[in-house]
Amino acid sequence: MSDFSSSNPDTNTAAETIAVAAKQGHSPTGGEPPPVIATGYEGSVADQLRASVQRIRGGEMGMLPALAGLLVLSILFGFLSPFFFTKGNVANLMTQTAALMMLSIALTFVIILTEIDLSAGITGGVGMAVFIILVNSHDWNWVLAFVIALGVGAVIGTVLGWFVAKVGIPSFVVSLGLFLAFQGLMLVLLGDGGTYQVQTPDVVAIMNKSMPPLAGWLMLVIIVLVSLGTGLYDRMRRLAEGMPVRPMSLLLVRVVAWVVVGGFMVFLLNQNRARGPIPIEGVPIVVPIALTILWLGTVMLDRTRFGLHIYAVGGNPEAARRAGISVPRVRITAFIICSCLAVVSGLFTVSQTGVVQSSTGRDIVLFGVGAAVVGGVSLFGGRGRLAQATVGALLISMITNGLGLLGYSAGITFLVTGGVLIIAATIDALSRRRSGSSSLAR
Repeated sequence: MSDFSSSNPDTNTAAETIAVAAKQGHSPTGGEPPPVIATGYEGSVADQLRASVQRIRGGEMGMLPALAGLLVLSILFGFLSPFFFTKGNVANLMTQTAALMMLSIALTFVIILTEIDLSAGITGGVGMAVFIILVNSHDWNWVLAFVIALGVGAVIGTVLGWFVAKVGIPSFVVSLGLFLAFQGLMLVLLGDGGTYQVQTPDVVAIMNKSMPPLAGWLMLVIIVLVSLGTGLYDRMRRLAEGMPVRPMSLLLVRVVAWVVVGGFMVFLLNQNRARGPIPIEGVPIVVPIALTILWLGTVMLDRTRFGLHIYAVGGNPEAARRAGISVPRVRITAFIICSCLAVVSGLFTVSQTGVVQSSTGRDIVLFGVGAAVVGGVSLFGGRGRLAQATVGALLISMITNGLGLLGYSAGITFLVTGGVLIIAATIDALSRRRSGSSSLAR
């Protein structure tokens, strides 16, 4: 999804199979050969919409329930609280979502494999403990210290992945053991009740400062150009291979959506949202960082051989092994990516709170799993997108933010969030069952 909105690799494979069959003069499903249509085998925009409705009826819900939840909550909280859609709260919602979004993206890599990493949050905490000790106690440059923290995350991911892929211990058990052990490690590193203040201005600025207004517009231009350029490149490549392509109007609609929605958000955030004499304006610094990581991760999943291997192993590990895929290597690599991104999530957390303490990262992991599942990432493996995890994180953050504005206690927030997670897991199970039934019927 290098254009921030890619299609499913399975769909692409099916389309390519149909195209090859059409070029050979016969239909892949029997009968008359399909007509050659300039805009692709699926036909017009209306045909595309009907196909999408058909997939939804077949159980492929994707992020549709999460998007519906976002719409409903936006209307509800906007009606109940006059502060929900203010400039300041929109900026706060973005920064509140960043750490959870990054952790849910991290966990998506292992959830697609039908695995889990309960230690991801505390792994970020361990990485930040090493980071703050190097910066505060040894006067290291913060960039170099963060690289070392990422290395710590990579080592933890390697150990975790090795136990799961080579020894055969369930990931739930291994990660739970590390979750408990790393809490002790944090106490050893930071001391009992130890708290280190983040004193590096550049680190604090990540979650608490904003870009100049012009930089926000430049970010939007880059996003639009990347989306348009990737879409055009994909069309040219598929046309050169004789493959069907989707209507150009769909690409234009996507680009226009980025221009309209993105332009509105940048315009809103560029307005002064300060209550005092010092102006606060611009897109929060964390936004382009998070979007860049989201884009790179999506490119990895959707446009590389490794990404295809992740989906193959998550869908059917035995079939993947027989196809020549090194299943242990894929699993270990996925855990390494998860742990490294968890350290990035930890950096966002300590930047926002301004401190590193023994409890850093301990409570966020279950929310990260919940965000991925709520967004549409399947707990049964083989299906999921990083964009879905992002939408799920935004939904959960919106629940916390909206209920907080309305004055509800943390207990009510936990109850509502847990209920949303149960509903999302139920939808996932029912949609997969329906999708399986549809496949058998065909």
